[in-house]
Amino acid sequence: MDTNTFSSAADPASPFLLLGGHAKDLGGGFHVRRLLPALQRRSVGPFVFFDHFGPIAVQPESEFDVRPHPHIGLATVTYLFDGAIMHRDSLGSGQEIRPGAINWMTAGRGIVHSERRPDRLRGAHYVNHGLQLWAALPAGHEDVPPAFVHTPADAIPEVQDAQGGCVRVLIGSAFGATSPVATLSPTLYLDVRLPAGGALELPALAPEMAVYVVEGALRLQDAAGQAAVDPSAGILAVLQRPGPVRLQATGSDPVRCAVIGGAPLDGHRHIWWNFVSSSKERIERAADDWEAGHMGAVPGDPERIPLPERHFKR
Repeated sequence: MDTNTFSSAADPASPFLLLGGHAKDLGGGFHVRRLLPALQRRSVGPFVFFDHFGPIAVQPESEFDVRPHPHIGLATVTYLFDGAIMHRDSLGSGQEIRPGAINWMTAGRGIVHSERRPDRLRGAHYVNHGLQLWAALPAGHEDVPPAFVHTPADAIPEVQDAQGGCVRVLIGSAFGATSPVATLSPTLYLDVRLPAGGALELPALAPEMAVYVVEGALRLQDAAGQAAVDPSAGILAVLQRPGPVRLQATGSDPVRCAVIGGAPLDGHRHIWWNFVSSSKERIERAADDWEAGHMGAVPGDPERIPLPERHFKR
């Protein structure tokens, strides 16, 4: 993965804002590209956090496990293109995440979870590749009870077009299909694949939308045909005003991209470490609770990620 930071100037007259994100080491050499939050754009719809990890060649000696850690005020949304991750949490959930499935974990008032190598892959060589997003919960639901819901790949609707393109409707509704994944605010998440030279007319499916290029080269053109950008793999193109957009695969390779969006957030969100909240005081309390061991634990997993040395309230 290219680790160079890139962003376009935030020109309000342009229909597109391009964000390249930055490399982030989660520990043990596990690098991700973080697209949101960015200086030029803090969120798209409810999504306040966007990580792209991989393709990562996992070796038997690799230490890419993410130890138990807490969350509040958000929902984690995990989607794999390749590989497998074992999710466990303080509710007692245990679920292997595989390609094509959607795992939606509502942190609400507080949850602890880990993301580790499945036992069946101990000693194996394989590739992990996917996206993890955080959706900020609506202000009135930030302290709901925590929950975990797994939606298998075969329950996600797919829409095929005559040109060989495919749209998987992971969350929300598009092209006459609706995902079974339940959310607390209007949310859109699509996995789009286009053959070489293929195109897709993407309607204005949500008030806020962005297109992330996972693989291949793509041209985005506004409905009037007067503005276009060519984001390469690893670039998030945010639509700065609502309206349909044309996706055109360029070059000789197929394209895979993710479309995210939804209704705008209902107010400012503070983000510190793994916590999201409309209240700074709530984040301070969560930090104290984690430090004191009051947020629960993942059954059978005594490890934990400590608070960062730079405490939020300091």
